Amino acid sequence: MLGTFCTPKKQIMHCCSIHNLKDESTQNGYISYSDENLRRRLLLFVSVTTALFPTLSSSGKTKSTNPYDEKRLLEQNKRIQRENNAPEEFPSFVREGFQVKVVASENYIKCDSGLIYRDFEVGKGDCPKDGQQVTFHYVGYNESGRRIDSTYLQGAPAKIRLGNNALVPGFEEGIKDMRPGGKRRIIIPPELGPPVGPSTFFSSKQFEVFDVELLGVQNCQRRTIAFYSDVVCN
Repeated sequence: MLGTFCTPKKQIMHCCSIHNLKDESTQNGYISYSDENLRRRLLLFVSVTTALFPTLSSSGKTKSTNPYDEKRLLEQNKRIQRENNAPEEFPSFVREGFQVKVVASENYIKCDSGLIYRDFEVGKGDCPKDGQQVTFHYVGYNESGRRIDSTYLQGAPAKIRLGNNALVPGFEEGIKDMRPGGKRRIIIPPELGPPVGPSTFFSSKQFEVFDVELLGVQNCQRRTIAFYSDVVCN
């Protein structure tokens, strides 16, 4: 129901001065309208206002997703990997902004932490434990399949004790359940990766891939001679 519509006199005179308004009664600085003519005028005003100022959507237009974008980005990544001579069955990375999708075969296993790995050879013996020293070879790659480091090229394997934060978190997690003689490919997500910055060759928000060969596991013990102390592994 339409009740009595009141508005300050100055405002209504400014907006509706061109109309011949009837049945007006001024009381205390307000003009009141309650007749049938007011309904028609209000409907006319709403119609004209709607025509002159159409309602705009409160949400902006969103960019439609091209169904072929993922395919195009995947082919682009594969092409770059071929140019960098990436190894066979190397995982692909579909990157668009900060969103990255890892594309790999069903032979890869994804852990709850986000780490992804694949065993090429399982090896034999016991898995290494904290405090033990592991001897291993590795080759490191970035998302484009470019080799960034290799102990094979350095001519000597790496030797690291586990459990003292000497390794990248994802690398240590990936090597802990390997067995001597095993060969594994580890895909490390950024949150489990190494520190980034000018002093490193790692890029922020990048996945890193390592092909690891675990050569051996050794027990370690601390040795103290006078004022000298060290750790011996054999």
